[in-house]
Amino acid sequence: MSNSKTWFVTGASQGLGLALVQHLLQAGHRVAATSRHPDNLIQVLGNASSDAFLPLHMDLGNEASVQQAIEQTINTFGGLDVVVNNAGYGIGGSVEELTDAETRQSFDVNVFGLLNVIRHTLPHMRAARAGHIINISSIAALAGATGWSVYSATKAAVSALSEGLAQDVSPFGIRVTTVEPGGFRTNFLTPESLVFAAQPLAEYQTVRDTHARYLALNGVQAGDPAKAAVAIEQLAAEPTPPVHLLLGQDAYRRATQQLHTRLQETETWKPLTVSTDFAQ
Repeated sequence: MSNSKTWFVTGASQGLGLALVQHLLQAGHRVAATSRHPDNLIQVLGNASSDAFLPLHMDLGNEASVQQAIEQTINTFGGLDVVVNNAGYGIGGSVEELTDAETRQSFDVNVFGLLNVIRHTLPHMRAARAGHIINISSIAALAGATGWSVYSATKAAVSALSEGLAQDVSPFGIRVTTVEPGGFRTNFLTPESLVFAAQPLAEYQTVRDTHARYLALNGVQAGDPAKAAVAIEQLAAEPTPPVHLLLGQDAYRRATQQLHTRLQETETWKPLTVSTDFAQ
């Protein structure tokens, strides 16, 4: 495959990450796929060519582990073209219900783990004057919902840092995109990928009701992960990719509704907003 690339995909043993790795290998790309449980990955993709498939154990919270995985990828494949920061998990609960430890763990994985990968990827991409970093965020970054405030905060951080990062590394020929999906038919709404506050409070019944509605969508989400994988491959082939890419009709709908509401709110409160400038 003349336009094949070397991909580094985190969180690859399930969900969107697994669908992406499967598609990339079938399309003729070289893929380093990381997981806390690489044996599961090998079991699912055991028939993949060893010349193109590199399953790796990686601890996102351990910088030495991240650095070793990236260096092993480059030593094996001779370079690195696309990094997909997909690893992460959902967390449900109100701010009052979630403990400091639960909240920090969510940020450690969803944000600081991603930063570890980026930090150790950039020296190689800068040297090559090329590369594409794709950070998997969520529509929750743009449009929060009842009961998901901490999860939304982690994904908003991913989307915001991607915007700044894109500007930082543009002079080096490196591109950055944050992908903000809606609901996809993966195992995201199962205990493997989603946790809830260990100490829920009875007063937050609206939060419980919202969680129940989301959990009822498990297995019937509109998004097709195989089509998402195709879209991400296409994204990496674009010469001028967007900084933000929504995936799914539900994501498009929620984003446009939120943008419209935000614009209305901005205009409504414009007099108070501009009242704080020095008089001209």
